[in-house]
Amino acid sequence: MATFRIDHLGIAVRDLQQARLFYELLGMRVGPEEVVEREQARTTMIDVGESRIELLEPLTEESTIGRFLDRRGEGLHHLALHVDDIADVFSEMKAAGMRLVSDELGIGAGGQLYFFVHPSSTGGVLIEICQSADALQNADAVVG
Repeated sequence: MATFRIDHLGIAVRDLQQARLFYELLGMRVGPEEVVEREQARTTMIDVGESRIELLEPLTEESTIGRFLDRRGEGLHHLALHVDDIADVFSEMKAAGMRLVSDELGIGAGGQLYFFVHPSSTGGVLIEICQSADALQNADAVVG
């Protein structure tokens, strides 16, 4: 059985520079910006205890984040759960018939492995399953 913890909450924003000001005003450490090409998004992470907040700005209006902003506006985009064996959880989700956003694992911000489970399979919330970058050698067979 896999172990889980909340890794981060993803928040879609129109302007990353403007959004980070709030967290900096609170005295929180906002990490460096990074571009995740697969998602066509600019992102930054903010440490909050053992979890993080991820701010996501679209690079294009046609990206997932761009379309989300057009439909729903700024706000909570996804909940990310960290697991210790992403390849196993990925296989279990597929075998159970869960609707996945992609048929393969991706490499995201900070080199983390990830995949998304569609809100139609999770009670209305987009769930990201992720694992630290050091797990890459264990998941080579399912990384896209």
